[in-house]
Amino acid sequence: MTVGQKLHQTLNSIDSACIQLKTFSMDTQDQNAKQQFINYANQLESISQGLKGRINYAEQQEPQYKQYQTSGQQQMQQQFKK
Repeated sequence: MTVGQKLHQTLNSIDSACIQLKTFSMDTQDQNAKQQFINYANQLESISQGLKGRINYAEQQEPQYKQYQTSGQQQMQQQFKK
């Protein structure tokens, strides 16, 4: 597995965990838990943004690392941006 593939795999895992945390926040009635889940999701979003910057840099330096998201991943990410 290349560095590019590992970076993208990590980013996908982080984004997936973020989506799960947002789902947990919607599923719970406990306001403290809801706020914690939202805070955790926000932290992961920050990490995701930083990692995206690193991936962009790596792809500029080494074009062979460039990968494209599947349409399913794009739809899942856009679903929670609304």
